[in-house]
Amino acid sequence: MSRRIPTVLLIGLRGSGKTTLGAQLAKKLHRPFVDLDDVTREMLGCKTIAEAWDKGGESLFRMTETRALRKVLTRVGQVVALGGGTPTAPGAKDLIRRAQRSKDAYVIYLRASPHTLRERLSRLELADRPSLTGTDTITEIDLIHARRDATYRNLADEVIDVDGIDERTALRELYSLF
Repeated sequence: MSRRIPTVLLIGLRGSGKTTLGAQLAKKLHRPFVDLDDVTREMLGCKTIAEAWDKGGESLFRMTETRALRKVLTRVGQVVALGGGTPTAPGAKDLIRRAQRSKDAYVIYLRASPHTLRERLSRLELADRPSLTGTDTITEIDLIHARRDATYRNLADEVIDVDGIDERTALRELYSLF
């Protein structure tokens, strides 16, 4: 009897490496990679996350994000980078927990300190990322980290601290879990 391979769900704040490491992990594991932001954006018929966010505000975006997660979770054996706010979307936590209980999902929190996230995000183009607090995306990191860290930890089957390690080392740590 073959063992069912769960979907790997990567959670964490923007800048933690979910998409970058997720794509690399999927390749290494010979699994499909899905960026939930892309699925959500496509479901809203938008070209960018900022456009999707503007289309109906945070409420519509989060509801669509939950629908996207439900759709993605119908397939097992993928590597999925969740949006940073996915665990806060209405009903998303329940979908994740249900998938974990049925052994269809394994959740990994890529945890980075606000300092590391600010450093990483300051090197990126953030025009496509909406502010969650009304301030700029770098300034809000401490507040968003404080709001979400406990939720991420509570959902995670595994936490990988990505502070002070390079991409290659983080990927090696991720891969070692499988």
